[in-house]
Amino acid sequence: MEMRGSQRLQRLILMVGPGLIAAVAYLDPGNFATNISAGAQYGYLLVWVILAANLMALLVQYLAARIGILTGRTLPELIADRSSTPVRIAFWLQAQLVAIATDIAEVVGGAVALQVLTGMPIIAGAIITVVVSTAILVFQGGLHHRRFERLIILMVILIAVAIFWNLALSHPSPSQTFAGLLPRFQGHESLLLAAGMLGATVMPHAIYVHSALVRDHFGQIDESRVDELLRMTKIDVTASMVIAGGVNVAMVLLAAAALRNVEGTDTLTGAHEAIVVHLGQGAGLAFALALLISGLASTTVGSLSGAVVLDGLLRVNVSPLTSRLITAVPAVILLALGVDPTRALVISQVVLSFGIPLVVVPLIALSANVRVTKRRLPWPVLGLTCISAVLIIVLNIALIVATFA
Repeated sequence: MEMRGSQRLQRLILMVGPGLIAAVAYLDPGNFATNISAGAQYGYLLVWVILAANLMALLVQYLAARIGILTGRTLPELIADRSSTPVRIAFWLQAQLVAIATDIAEVVGGAVALQVLTGMPIIAGAIITVVVSTAILVFQGGLHHRRFERLIILMVILIAVAIFWNLALSHPSPSQTFAGLLPRFQGHESLLLAAGMLGATVMPHAIYVHSALVRDHFGQIDESRVDELLRMTKIDVTASMVIAGGVNVAMVLLAAAALRNVEGTDTLTGAHEAIVVHLGQGAGLAFALALLISGLASTTVGSLSGAVVLDGLLRVNVSPLTSRLITAVPAVILLALGVDPTRALVISQVVLSFGIPLVVVPLIALSANVRVTKRRLPWPVLGLTCISAVLIIVLNIALIVATFA
């Protein structure tokens, strides 16, 4: 019995990976910015928003992994099979634009982190971020795929350790934390910030890439293994989103406890400076390192997603390294032109908002199609995912309107 339990644990460990890599999208520099801003402006008020956002993300990411397991194909490939050539090209153009927008946010995060750590110019930090993240992609694919997974997982762990250490230093109030679980707002501005936090939660590239990650991780899937793989995937996705959600909640709590009403926390640089002042140099260093690792990890996974999309929609097989250059160059150019990093982050989130319906709706439609998956999607899962999709889409529309209002 003990041996069987040990064998099951070993199998589970071997199957863990795709969920954590996809979860990097929920720990990107954009999350750092919105979470710190939420805690600093409204204290514990919006803790419930992070939890709701991660529950929605859990459902969507599970469907993305599920469809990859059941079909052995990526979501872009399945969309391409059911689209004409003009539609495939148009779909790829918007997906590529979304990938570029994703990279802008993540390269900016890495560049800002290097600037606060070393004082180097923002453009130099952006170039270094691109070079290092490109080097990480060397480990993706083929015999090195497991090394790539382990490296990304290690980066996720380091981000979590740094943020939770800062949380411990900030001494958040347990009673106010629990009070923050009650859904409520304080005026128009808190509603807009909540819309930004919720609406920008599900990242298109995380959905595209998750269907490919499970295929690469598990290889050729035998029908006899499908039920076991689906069970393990539920565990993988749930655990991954709990970790990502926990880190995001920790960011809100540390800002609520240590940075309440502190000016300048609406930018990443300002947030770092505030943490140094109120929690010390060590906490500031931990935050900056977590931000740097976040930028490197998320931009790497974003480039992998770009390769998956290009291959699936246009049948053009490019390496993630090539995709890296396609998405990274515009980010570097923007910063070289002197665009404010915070402004670049805002613009990237708006562009991402346009791409979310175009990935969530096909994902749900294909997941519910028995002819595609050969399995019926349970009604509770379908219903909850549809509700989540409507909320995500509505909140992204609200975010776009608020940005240009």
